[in-house]
Amino acid sequence: MTEAMGLGEAILLGLVQGLTEFLPVSSSAHLRIVGDLFGSDPGAAFTAITQLGTETAVILYFRRDIARIATAWWRAIRGDHGTDWRSRAGMPAGQQADHDALMAWFIALGSLPIVILGLAFQDAIEQTFRNLWLVALTLAGFALVLGWADGRGAKQRELTELTGRHAIQFGFWQALALVPGVSRSGGTITGGLLMGYTREAAARYSFLLAIPAVFGSGLFQLAKSVDDFGTGGTPGFGATLVATLVAFVVGYLVIIVFLKIVSTFSYKPFVYYRLGLAALVVLLLLTGVLDANSAPVTT
Repeated sequence: MTEAMGLGEAILLGLVQGLTEFLPVSSSAHLRIVGDLFGSDPGAAFTAITQLGTETAVILYFRRDIARIATAWWRAIRGDHGTDWRSRAGMPAGQQADHDALMAWFIALGSLPIVILGLAFQDAIEQTFRNLWLVALTLAGFALVLGWADGRGAKQRELTELTGRHAIQFGFWQALALVPGVSRSGGTITGGLLMGYTREAAARYSFLLAIPAVFGSGLFQLAKSVDDFGTGGTPGFGATLVATLVAFVVGYLVIIVFLKIVSTFSYKPFVYYRLGLAALVVLLLLTGVLDANSAPVTT
C-alpha cells in the first residue's frame, strides 16, 4: 500500500493537468506517468475529475462564444426562424443559415461517439488502456499521425464551414482520446487538419467539443466516487479538489498562449515532444523505474 496523496503531489498533478490538457500531448498520459513516478497511478476517476477544472477554464475563456451559441440555439428551437425542423436546426429555407445555432447541434452530434464508446469500453479505459506500454505506443504513433496531418492538411476551412458529417468525424477523432497517449485536443485537431480546417479553427472547435464530454465524464466519475474518496485505492477528496483548482488556473493561462501559438506556428514541436516522451517512458519501463500496470494510489 502506498501513502495517501499529499498536498505537494496534488498541486503537481493539477499543474500537469492544466499544462497538458489543451496541448496535443495527452494530459491523461502525463498524469499516468507522473503519478507512477510518485508511487502509483492516480486512476482514471482522478483524471476525469481534475479535467473539470480545465473545462471550467474553457467555459470562462469562451463564455461569450458559448452564450452566443446557446442563445442562438434556443431562438432556433423555439421557432424564431420558423417551425419546421430545418428552421429549428438553424437552416431556414430561403434564409442564411444561423451558424451559431448549427454549432450547438454540431457539438451535440460530435459528442455522441465519445459518450457511446466511453460507456462501451469503460472497464478497459479504467484498466487496460492505462498500461504504460500502450501509452508509449500511442504517444509515438499519434505523434506521427499529427505531424502527417499538419503537413498534409489544406488548412483553408473555417468553423463557419462545419457540416454535420464533419461534426461526426470530429467526434470519432475526439473519442480516440479514451486511450491515454492520444490526446483529446490532439485527436480533434488532427481530424480537423485532415478535413482541411485551419489550425486555429480545429483548435477552437476542439475546446468547444470537449465541454459536454469532459463535464459528462467528470461529473459521472465524481458521482460514482463521492463515497470512495480516500478509500479503495482512490485519492482523497481534498487532494482531488486541490488538483482540480490548480488545473483550472493553469489551464486558463494555457488556452490564451496555445491559441496564439497555433495561429502562427506548426505542430512540429509537439510531435517531437511526444516522440521524446514515448522514448523516455520506454526507457523508464525497461529500467524498472516505471511499472506498466501499477495500482492506483491508496490511503
